[in-house]
Amino acid sequence: QVQLVESGGGLVQAGGSLRLSCAASGSIFSINAMRWYRQVPGKQREWVASVTNSGPTNYADSVKGRFTISRDSAKNTVYLQMNSLKPEDTAVYYCYFLIDLSIYWGQGTQVTVSS
Repeated sequence: QVQLVESGGGLVQAGGSLRLSCAASGSIFSINAMRWYRQVPGKQREWVASVTNSGPTNYADSVKGRFTISRDSAKNTVYLQMNSLKPEDTAVYYCYFLIDLSIYWGQGTQVTVSS
C-alpha cells in the first residue's frame, strides 16, 4: 500500500511564495513520474507541472517561469516552489505519483492568494 502526504499550502499575498511538498511512503519499487495538478471548484483538475525519474521537467504555460518542480529521490518526495503568486493561482493543489505503473493522488492542499 502506498500513501502520499502533502504539505505546505496556505494563504499568501499576491507576489509571495509558497513551497508544496508531497512524500510517498509504503511499498515502492519504482517512481516513474511525479506531477502537480490544481483544481478550482466547478472546474476540471488542471495539470501544473511534471518531472520524470530521469529528470526532465515540464510546466503549464500559466506557471512557466514562476513555479519550479523538483524531486528528492532518496525521500520519495516531490516539491513545487511557487513564486510570484497571483490570485488566479488560488486552488487546491494535488500531487500525482506514477508508482510501479499505478497512479496515486495526494489528499490536496489549499493555496489561497489574496490580491
